[in-house]
Amino acid sequence: MTSIADKIKKLKIERNAVILAHNYQLDEVQDIADFTGDSLELSQRAAKTTADVIVFCGVHFMAETAAILSPKKVVLLPDKNAGCPMADMITADALRDLKAKHPGALVVCYVNSSAEVKSESDYCCTSGNAVEVVRALAPDTEIIFVPDKHLGQFVIDQTLRPMLLWPGFCPTHARITESDIDRLKQMHPQAEVLVHPECTEPVKAMAHRILSTGGMCRHVQSASAKEFIIGTELGILHRLKKENPEKTFFPARENALCPNMKRITLEAILWSLEDMQFQIRVPDDIRQKAKLALDRMINIQPTRS
Repeated sequence: MTSIADKIKKLKIERNAVILAHNYQLDEVQDIADFTGDSLELSQRAAKTTADVIVFCGVHFMAETAAILSPKKVVLLPDKNAGCPMADMITADALRDLKAKHPGALVVCYVNSSAEVKSESDYCCTSGNAVEVVRALAPDTEIIFVPDKHLGQFVIDQTLRPMLLWPGFCPTHARITESDIDRLKQMHPQAEVLVHPECTEPVKAMAHRILSTGGMCRHVQSASAKEFIIGTELGILHRLKKENPEKTFFPARENALCPNMKRITLEAILWSLEDMQFQIRVPDDIRQKAKLALDRMINIQPTRS
């Protein structure tokens, strides 16, 4: 009996498709992917392939970003309801209203935002390069940062640049508390604490390092520490354990799960390839303006997401 994974592999060849999986995806989805990583990193890698079809195992804004960077490829999101609560906390209309109140301000938007919000922004950023993007801007320029207030505050703390922060946040990272970190530090005093900048300020204050998921993966591989407390969505533990079998990882919180990230299953990937669903399209006028914000970011320095 042919397995679902075997059917996916066969269809992938027939469709000339590439499968991308975000670090927060289910274990089996990460294992079947051609590339695993962070959203922008994945979109950039896919754009360089000769694939005709991109199957993006992530959430809606990630598939949109792939469509922005690969307009001639078909981009599929296996579950059309895989959204991002943080991205939904800012709309293009709300951003336009804010820009009207602050004429002359530059808008820096986290890549975790819709294509339309990106099109209303001057620069995009990732959790790995937000500090460098803001540092590259003229020192007397007013900055609007959307949508994540916790990443924005991290950037303020690192750059000492005042910014107007939109009050968005990631519900999954907000679940992680300082008491979670404190409990684990007492249980594992030798462990290095790594947390994502989307975590709250008290949690970040207790960390040894504040890193994007890509940054966590790179750091763990080169670190001398053998134990790590990981403050981000639990999906990344699969990749960390797979790449570092000799090291031990403790999740900061056992229920730090993003339900939207877990919507995509092997069955959904198979159905997506069989029926070529659900295709993500970005209108060309929005795509061109959104790509400009991404290009400005990329031109500042090599992107880390």
